[in-house]
Amino acid sequence: MTTTTPKLTFAEYLKYSDGTDTRYELVNGELIPMSLGSGQHGAVVAFVYHRFRDEILRLKLDWTVKQMAIGVRSPRAGKWDTSRIPDVVVVPLSQWQELRNREAVIEVNEPPPLLVVEVVSESTKTVDYRAKRVEYNALNIPEYWIVDPLTNKVTVLTLIEELYEPAEFVGVERILSTTFPELELTVEQVLTAED
Repeated sequence: MTTTTPKLTFAEYLKYSDGTDTRYELVNGELIPMSLGSGQHGAVVAFVYHRFRDEILRLKLDWTVKQMAIGVRSPRAGKWDTSRIPDVVVVPLSQWQELRNREAVIEVNEPPPLLVVEVVSESTKTVDYRAKRVEYNALNIPEYWIVDPLTNKVTVLTLIEELYEPAEFVGVERILSTTFPELELTVEQVLTAED
């Protein structure tokens, strides 16, 4: 006997609570629990967050960076909605201030984040490389980083003429970013989460 989980609308997803601290992404109307990931996953997320924050402050940019605090709603076709919660998101400060007064989900008709980062784990590698790439591309997010401790590389996907162009970086290579062109950061630093 199989049981089917009822699908949720986006409005139901925003109100959903199971009484735990579990965070969920909504994928085609289904709740997908977000795992904590390994200790390395958490360390990498925190490290990238701090480096982006330091760069925003250094350059006095009117932006902010958040860790797993902003959702992005996907324009996927079909009856059921999808909403992701990237590991790291960079948005204009004005957009964050607006999100502070409502559910922190960027809607399809709103300006996309400037940059999103996903840190790959064994359970998310296909989703991070395939599904999220398609979804973030459709949202016109200008830059998407896939930090992959499993293969020891960082892939930076840059939106060029409505399609993502990938650039892969490994080892002591400096990660090139159009969002943060002066950022001095190597793959090794990111993966070890050390300066």
